[in-house]
Amino acid sequence: MNILDSINSPEDLKKVPEDSLILLCQEIRQKIIDDCAENPGHLGSSLGVVELTVALHYVLNTPYDNLIWDVGHQSYAHKILTGRKDLFKTKRLYGGISGFPKMSESEYDSFGTGHSSTSISAALGMAIAAKMNGENERQSVAVIGDGSMTGGMAFEALNNAGVYDSNLLVILNDNNMAIDPNVGGLNEYLLDITTSKGYNKVKQDVWNVLGKLNRISPGMRNFIQNIDNSIKSMLLKRSNLFEAMGLRYFGPVDGHDINHLIKVLRDLKHIHGPKVLHCITVKGKGFKEAETNQTIWHAPGKFNKVTGERIKETDSNLPAKFQDVFGNTITELAKINSKIVGITPAMPTGCSLNIMMHEMPDRCFDVGIAEQHAVTFSAGLAAKGYVPFCNIYSSFMQRAYDQVIHDVALQNLNVIFCLDRAGFVGSDGATHHGAYDLAFFRCIPNLTIAAPLDEEELRNMMYTAQLPDQGPFSIRYPRGRGVLQDWHTPFQQLEIGKGRCLIEGEEVAIISIGAIGNVAKNAINKLENLSIALYDMRFLKPLDEDLLHSIFHKFSKIITLEDGTIKGGLGSAVTEFMADHHYNAHLIRLGIPDQFIEHGTQHQLYATCGYDEQGIIQSIYYITNQTDKCTDTELQKAKTF
Repeated sequence: MNILDSINSPEDLKKVPEDSLILLCQEIRQKIIDDCAENPGHLGSSLGVVELTVALHYVLNTPYDNLIWDVGHQSYAHKILTGRKDLFKTKRLYGGISGFPKMSESEYDSFGTGHSSTSISAALGMAIAAKMNGENERQSVAVIGDGSMTGGMAFEALNNAGVYDSNLLVILNDNNMAIDPNVGGLNEYLLDITTSKGYNKVKQDVWNVLGKLNRISPGMRNFIQNIDNSIKSMLLKRSNLFEAMGLRYFGPVDGHDINHLIKVLRDLKHIHGPKVLHCITVKGKGFKEAETNQTIWHAPGKFNKVTGERIKETDSNLPAKFQDVFGNTITELAKINSKIVGITPAMPTGCSLNIMMHEMPDRCFDVGIAEQHAVTFSAGLAAKGYVPFCNIYSSFMQRAYDQVIHDVALQNLNVIFCLDRAGFVGSDGATHHGAYDLAFFRCIPNLTIAAPLDEEELRNMMYTAQLPDQGPFSIRYPRGRGVLQDWHTPFQQLEIGKGRCLIEGEEVAIISIGAIGNVAKNAINKLENLSIALYDMRFLKPLDEDLLHSIFHKFSKIITLEDGTIKGGLGSAVTEFMADHHYNAHLIRLGIPDQFIEHGTQHQLYATCGYDEQGIIQSIYYITNQTDKCTDTELQKAKTF
C-alpha cells in the first residue's frame, strides 16, 4: 500500500517517519500528474511545491496554525493532504471542489485566494489577531510566489509587517516564473541573492550563531545582526530588501529538500517576529515537460501522462479564440499606426499580446503582476501621444478601478482597455469570473464601453478605438472561441454608441450585448410560431437611445441579455431608460444574478443562471404567457432573474 493511502489529514501525515517523506512526495506528485492528465488544472505550480507543502503540514499545527496560499495555483498537494484526496478528481468540475483555497470548503483553507499578492496582508491580519488574543504560539504563514511579489499589495503588506512584532512567516516560493517568465528589477534582485555563494556560506555561519543566542546578551544579539546585515550589503552590493522593511530574512534554501525544510521550519517556529524564508523551487518539478516549458505547462489542459504529449483540439475548422483575434489585430493595427503600444500585467501568452511582442518587442510592455501600475503606465504613455492597448482580464481589472477613474477617465486620455475573460470563465470559478466590468465601468464619465458580438466586431471595435481622440475606451470579450471562421476582414469604423437589429420580430424583443447574443440567435432559431426580434446594442455607453425608443414604441415584452451581473449592467441601463422616458413594458433581465457563481463549464453556468439557449427559450415562453411550456425550474428562474 502507498503511504498516501493512509493519509487523510495532517495528523496522519505527522505519523509518517521522516525518512519516508521523500517517497510520500513522489506519490503526491504522481497523483497530481495522474489527475491533471484527465481533469486539467494548474499543474506546474502545484508540482513545484510538493515538498514545501508536506514540510509545512508536517511542522505546523494546521488548521490551528494559519496557512495561506497566495493565488492558490499551487494548492493541490495541500488539498490532497487535508481530507480532499478522494475528491481531488472533481477539482474545477461543476459541483466538485474548487481549484483554489476556499474557506467554506475546508477548515484547512485559512483564507480564500484566487488573485495574486493578497496572502501577506491576510496572514499579517491573522498574526495580529493571534497576538491580540494572547495566542503567542499560533503561527501565521503566507506562501507567495516571486511572480506575485511584483504586486504592489505584497509590498504594502511587507512594509506594514515590519512595524509589528507579530508571529508572521512569509515563505517566498522563488521559481523565477509566474505564468510567463518574470520581468523587472525584483526578479534580478532575487536571482542575485540566490546565486551569491559567498553570502550563502556566511549566512549559514550566521544561522549557526543565531541558534545560540539564548546564551548571549541582547546587546550582543543586535551586534551580530548588524554584522549579518553588513555582510549582506557587502556581498550582494545592495541592502537586503526584506530586512530593510523590518523582516528577518532566512535563505535561500532548497525547496525540494524535504528533510532540510522540516529542520528549517522547526527552527523558525521558535524565532519570534516577522520573517521571510526564501525557498528556491522548480516549477513543474518531477515532470520533464512541465519543467522544460513552464509557461505552457502552467495549465496545459489534458495530456498523456506517459508521453507528455498534450491532447489538443484537432478540428482545424474551429472558430478563432477571441484572444488570438486581439493579438493578431493589434499587431496589424500597430503596423498602420506607429503610436500603438501594447501593455499587459504578466499575461502576454494568456491574452496573446505575445504575437505583437514577437514582431515588435520594443512596443510591447509586460509590467508584471501589477494591474494598477499597468493602467497608470498606460495613462502616462497616452499623455505623451501614444495609443496604449492595455489588456487586462476582466476580473483583474477590479484591482485597478481607481486608476481607471483618476488617471485615465478624469483626464480623458486615449487609453484602450481590452478586457479578456469577460463574463463566465468556467472552471476557475468565482474569483476569476468577469462578472462586474459592465456594471462598474458604466458609472464612469468619459468612458466608452463596447462588447463585440463576434471576432469581426472585435477587430472593428479595436480599429475604431485607436482612431484620433476617442478618449478612454473599454472593449470586453469572453474567454474561448467565437463563431466565425472567416473573421479577418477589412477594418470598418463603427459609429460610437450605435446598435443594430440582427433579427426582425413582432412579439418579443431581446436586447443583448456582447458574444452572448449568439446564444440568443440560436435560441430564436429553435422557436416556431413565435416572432422574436434580436437587437445587438454593441455599446453600453453611450447607450443607443434612438434604438431603444424604437424598441419600446414597438414592443411591450422585452428581455435583456448580458454575460455579466444584472445589477448595474445592460438590464439596469435599459430599465433606467424605460423609467426615465415613462415607458411601460414587461421586462425580464437575464444575466448573472446577485450572487457569486461557482465553477463549471461556461455552458453549465449559463444554464445555472437561466441564460443558455433553453433558459432564453423558457423566458420567452414565460413573457408570452405560455407557462404551460415552462418547466417548474425554468419558470422559477424566469421569475427570479
